[in-house]
Amino acid sequence: MKFLANENVPVASVALLRRRGMDVTYVAEDFPSEADTTIMQTAHEQGRIIITFDRDYGELIFKRLQPVPAGILFLRFDPAYPTEPGEIIISLVESGNIPLPGRFTVVERDRLRQRLLPA
Repeated sequence: MKFLANENVPVASVALLRRRGMDVTYVAEDFPSEADTTIMQTAHEQGRIIITFDRDYGELIFKRLQPVPAGILFLRFDPAYPTEPGEIIISLVESGNIPLPGRFTVVERDRLRQRLLPA
């Protein structure tokens, strides 16, 4: 799986994911302050799952019908420490039980919800 981490993802979590061998592009490094629509287009073109704390992505996909990325991981919690988001993502990926591609996944500390992305 390939990921695109939004600017609001802590750099420590991005570094942790990369150390675990995950292919992660980071908005803050590659195209800082870019519009969400451009980020979605990039993720779509590169087949990447967007990691974000920004709730706007759901509206862009389901209401404004923007280009659909490979998936979205919407982290809906305030991190207790900078690597917490990365640790949670690693546990999701390594469990093998949660399909991330093709889904809008909402991750909270105590639950996870998924919705299929439009084709």
